[in-house]
Amino acid sequence: MTLPVYLTIINADITQRPVDAIVNAANIHLAGGGGVDGAIHRAAGSADLQKACKALGGCPRGEAKATPGFALKAKWIIHAVGPQWMGGVQGEPSLLASAYGNSLEVAAGLGCRSIAFPAISCGIFGYPMEEAARVAKRIIEAFQTGPKALEKIELVFIDQKLLEITDHIWKS
Repeated sequence: MTLPVYLTIINADITQRPVDAIVNAANIHLAGGGGVDGAIHRAAGSADLQKACKALGGCPRGEAKATPGFALKAKWIIHAVGPQWMGGVQGEPSLLASAYGNSLEVAAGLGCRSIAFPAISCGIFGYPMEEAARVAKRIIEAFQTGPKALEKIELVFIDQKLLEITDHIWKS
């Protein structure tokens, strides 16, 4: 089985992707942390991005909010807050699905035609990689069958294992 025509799964630096929007795996305070969040804040310009994030007043888990991309190639940064893994009994799958779905809705609302996602919640939040990839696939496929479908979606990873797991999930 092959990947959908709109989808690319790659090993790359998400801060360098030439897309309309990149998704930041953010925390509820929208404060630059570690991992993808910290890398995006540094690459975009920490002072400008922190000021824009502060004006948003945080973001609940499962939601997404946008700021300009500042020094990034992407015009927009969509800050999505996924759940922390608590064994799957605290509504984590639903919250992760909402984070992906809301990111796509925000992108469409901004007029974006392309978006790059990291593995939301798979870093410090501890979400199991295979389960997260299945949630992402379900939400992205459903969104792409609707009227707001994007032209290009990238799943961007720096972790080769996560890339392989995601590629396998999408091709199965």
